[in-house]
Formats: sequence, structure tokens, C-alpha cells
Amino acid sequence: MTDLFDTSKSVLVEKFSESTTLTRDAVASGTWKSVAPVVVKGIAVALGTTLALFIFTYMPQVAICAVFSGPFAFLIAALLVLGEASAIILLISRLFFLRQALDEIFDAVLVQQGNEQLVLRGREIKSSGGVKKLGKAVTKPLSRFSKEGLLRYIITFPLNSIPVIGTILFFLYNGILGVKAGPTFHIRYFQLKGFDSLNRRSFCEKRRGAYTAFGATALALNVLPFVGLAFSFTTTVGAALWASQLEKDAGGRNNHSGTGQRLPEDEVQVEL
Repeated sequence: MTDLFDTSKSVLVEKFSESTTLTRDAVASGTWKSVAPVVVKGIAVALGTTLALFIFTYMPQVAICAVFSGPFAFLIAALLVLGEASAIILLISRLFFLRQALDEIFDAVLVQQGNEQLVLRGREIKSSGGVKKLGKAVTKPLSRFSKEGLLRYIITFPLNSIPVIGTILFFLYNGILGVKAGPTFHIRYFQLKGFDSLNRRSFCEKRRGAYTAFGATALALNVLPFVGLAFSFTTTVGAALWASQLEKDAGGRNNHSGTGQRLPEDEVQVEL
């Protein structure tokens, strides 16, 4: 068990550091402008959803929380409303405008890390003036959204009305016991690799600890009000960096992995 947590911790620290560096470089190079329209839509959805929930559901939840939390009912109810808003915001954004953006960012990071041949299996890539520009996808985007995960999330979210212990149980169940959350961040990678369900299951089982830790951390970040949407992008960057490392590791055993030379951040363009 100790080895499992040590491995998970090392993966998380490494990918967080790499994704932070890559995100900072992307901001410096102006790449962030390509995702600005999606961010604006997300902010509009977040504000509208949060305001509506506070107007219509806050006071009823205060009454319910008072039974379990006493004088902390107003605070607990506010946290519940914010968490519910985050879940709805994530659902709406991923269903209507975020899925394509996340796939393009995932592909862009793979190309930037030297995995152009892998990305070409699912997307056109154009070269102009030494810059790689992502074209249209040649494969249908797969849903990163798990209906089972959403149902589990909705059913267990009221646990947060129980101070401290309830929140711990919520994250334990959804993040650690809900081990299917982690692999959803590699749906695009599995698609590009051509994995079927059996291949995916075997692949993920060998990396169970790392996927569990990644999924639990992503859950904790994504439920944060307002900034959870931004963490969807950074989590995608981290997942793509991890996939690139897996390709490099596989390249040590197979010479046909398609892993090439890493490109500077400003030589890969994304248009959303």
C-alpha cells in the first residue's frame, strides 16, 4: 500500500510540475488566446448557474443542513450550492462546448512533445512556416463524461453536509473507490492508440495506483467553484504530458511509437 501511494504521489508531483511549466509557456507565447472564447462561455455559464442556484435552492438547503450541522448550516449550505453549481457547470460545458477544446489541447500537447505520428491517426496536422497547426479531427470525439460517475457524484454529494467526515467520505468514494475516474482523462489517448475495451482495461489495471491518484486529484480541483473550469484545461495538459511519457517509455521497447523531437510551445497552434 505504501508503494502504491508513493508511486501515485510521484506521478502527481511530476505531472503537476510539467503542466505548470507548459501552461506558463503557453501564456507567454500567446497560445492562451485560442482558448479565450471557451473560457468566456464557461464564465458566463458559471455565473448564471451559480446565481440561479443561490436564488432558488440556498434557503431550502439551509433548512435541511440545520438538522445535521446546527449553527454551521448557512456555511454548509453555501458550500453545497457551490459544489452543485460546479457539477452542473462541468456537465453543461463538457456536453456543449468544452469537449472539442479539451481534445484539441490534448492533441496539441502531444504534437508539441514530439508525438505527431500518433496524433495523425485522429487529426489532420498542417505545417506552415515552421509552425504545426492542428486541423480537423478525422475521428469522432469520444465522451470524457461518465454517466455512472455523474450519478455517483450527485448521489454522494449530500455527504458534504456532514462537517469534515462527510467531505472526506465524499472524496474517498468518488476519487479512490471510484477508480474509473482517472482513465477518462486518457480517453483521447486510447482512441489514438486504437485500444478496444479489453486493451484499455488491461492498460489501466497495470497503472491502477497512478490513475486513482490522478482521478482523485482532478475531482478535487474540478469541484472548486469557478476555477474548476480552468483546472479542466490544466488537468488535460497534465494527462497529455503523462501520455507522452508513456509513449517515450514504450519507445524504449518499440521503435515504431512515433515519438519524435519535442517542439517549442509557439510552434504548435490551436484554433477553437
